[in-house]
Amino acid sequence: MYYDPVETMDRADLEKLQAERLRETIEIAKRSPFYAERLKGFESGDIKSPADITSLPFTTKDDLRNQYPHGLLARPLEDFVRLHASSGTTGSPVAVFYTQKDLDTWAELMARSMYCCGCRKSDVLQNTSGYGLFTGGLGIHYGSERLGMLTIPAGAGNTKRQIKMILDHQVTVLHIIPSFALYFAQQVREAGYAPEEMPWRIALIGAEPHTEEARAKIEELMHIKAYNSYGLSEMNGPGVAFECLHQKGMHVWEDAYIAEVIDPETGEHVAEGEVGELVMTTLRRDGMPIIRYRTRDLTRFIPGECECGRTHRRIDRITGRADDMMILKGVNIYPMQIEQCLMSMPEVGQNYLIELIREGVSDQMRVKVEIKDEYFVEDMRVLQGLQKRIAKNLCSEILVTPRVELCQSESIPKAQGKAVRVVDLRDKE
Repeated sequence: MYYDPVETMDRADLEKLQAERLRETIEIAKRSPFYAERLKGFESGDIKSPADITSLPFTTKDDLRNQYPHGLLARPLEDFVRLHASSGTTGSPVAVFYTQKDLDTWAELMARSMYCCGCRKSDVLQNTSGYGLFTGGLGIHYGSERLGMLTIPAGAGNTKRQIKMILDHQVTVLHIIPSFALYFAQQVREAGYAPEEMPWRIALIGAEPHTEEARAKIEELMHIKAYNSYGLSEMNGPGVAFECLHQKGMHVWEDAYIAEVIDPETGEHVAEGEVGELVMTTLRRDGMPIIRYRTRDLTRFIPGECECGRTHRRIDRITGRADDMMILKGVNIYPMQIEQCLMSMPEVGQNYLIELIREGVSDQMRVKVEIKDEYFVEDMRVLQGLQKRIAKNLCSEILVTPRVELCQSESIPKAQGKAVRVVDLRDKE
């Protein structure tokens, strides 16, 4: 049932291990130019328990950008064997370097994650994620091979080829982003196949925020069990936290990370079960440790113990980001609120787009929504009724009435990679 005995380690012993590894992490980090200065005056011996981490300063995305390319390296450059990086389209990218030991640790954590939700050596995994600087593709790939699964590096796109390989090689596990999963289910049907007749049984989903309603729709349309995951490049990539078979939150692998949930404004810990900003610290990073990294992702710790018996704490699905909040007419709105509302309506298809527009001096929201073919009828009264109902439902959720445009299925352009859900046109129209 468990991949590694550490998954069920007694909490007291687990926290003792965390404290020991945090002390080691501080000593390694001090070898880097950035942390040598940032941690000046901090002694690793002062760490007696994981709770003492609050005495250490935060690290931000700007810190990582400002230290590009090598300011966070705690070892000579020749000790590293891998580099992943963000796109850097808005300034310096964030570069993450890996030693061979780091890659081995990452593969082990990924294998543990996959085993946690039911993957086994006898499975065949098809990886539909893009490969390259993005960590999702290679992280899943090496974890799958470490677990012993036959691994198909299919990459992104080319739906017909994806379907053929799934059938030819009897693929049982898919790694797929949620927005592509919804699209893929439709393509399988249009290709003449019933999803319930496909060989797959497990979908590993992540890389972009999604609601419980979106997951339920994926499971319904694909006849598959979809397991949520969490990861970010700064913490290695995927494999930071993963759902078990019970699908009641994602277990954070606390032997490898310390997770905190803070108030984004004050930086103080929030109460157990309250939503706040996730802060992460690496505990097994050999070459580029990162301490108290403010992820900007919003989540909460799920109180209580999991039925699976694992003692590692669980976080809830990411509800949004501390920095993707939209303010419209004085109201704070997160894109995930809109997705949750749309995906609960049976008429809504797989894609939508939120556009922020300006009319005169007033900011407005326009929501383009794809409607399933059977509901996109010629009767204008029916469509107008549906349009008003969607607008009313959204207003009940976000307290602002958006303009709703009904679109035919597959008419909204799809981005390569992660879905683009919000477009700000206020300075372009």
